[in-house]
Amino acid sequence: MKVSVRELVYGALLTSLAIIIPLYFRGWLQIVIPPFSATLASHVPVMIAMFVSPLVAALVGLGSTYGFFITLPPVIAARASIHIIFGVMGAILYRRGMRPWQIIALTAPVHAIGEALVVIPFGFTLQAAFVTVGIGTLLHHLMDAAISISLFTALVKAGVSFYTPARLTKSSPK
Repeated sequence: MKVSVRELVYGALLTSLAIIIPLYFRGWLQIVIPPFSATLASHVPVMIAMFVSPLVAALVGLGSTYGFFITLPPVIAARASIHIIFGVMGAILYRRGMRPWQIIALTAPVHAIGEALVVIPFGFTLQAAFVTVGIGTLLHHLMDAAISISLFTALVKAGVSFYTPARLTKSSPK
């Protein structure tokens, strides 16, 4: 698999953001409803990475996991590891020509169910896992998706080039 310099640079920048967000947004852009916590914009780097490549999405997801691992309890890092799965899934769907809003809709349940399942081994009840964490993650996914699609649209309009699926004539979040 060949990685372009552009993909490498985008991946490095997005990974650094994925690590910085849990470090610096902790507290003032964080919502905590135990056992759930959400850091606003923490999904934005991996969601933008979906428009670069599956490899970049995976690496940014790993960076996000690391960022949460060094700042919060292991259960939060385990939840963040789901960013790898939904990021790669979203990147593959984008490469197949799906529109960003369709990708967000399809990755949202995978993200929410994944995060709900990953907390169960940490001793959380099914109710806490699926109601609090699952629904909380779904809502957080949708909020960050709105930020991500807005940012993606602005970046494309500013001339930043992303992967363009053959089906689409240009990278637009229609």
